[in-house]
Amino acid sequence: MKSKTNQGEVLTKLFGSVSRARILELLLSDPGRIFYQREIIFETGLSLQPAQRELANLLDLGIVKKKETRDRVYYEINALSPFFGPLCEICEFAKKRTKEE
Repeated sequence: MKSKTNQGEVLTKLFGSVSRARILELLLSDPGRIFYQREIIFETGLSLQPAQRELANLLDLGIVKKKETRDRVYYEINALSPFFGPLCEICEFAKKRTKEE
């Protein structure tokens, strides 16, 4: 019998990283919204170092944008990135797939 998987599990299997999958799932859930770094950590359940490492990787790839103020760091998905469309499609496909199971 096939076990039911959720969207996060599908994305984790696809991307090979729980941290990356959780961060992308969160950021892509509300494109255009700017997330405070601590909010990302809280919402994804990640600790600081794994979240910072994955955010740095995503920033290097141009998938996210970073904004800093004196005491806060913010991230948002980069809708102008060539990866934006395909990532949205992947997340949507994962969501549909988990509903079908």
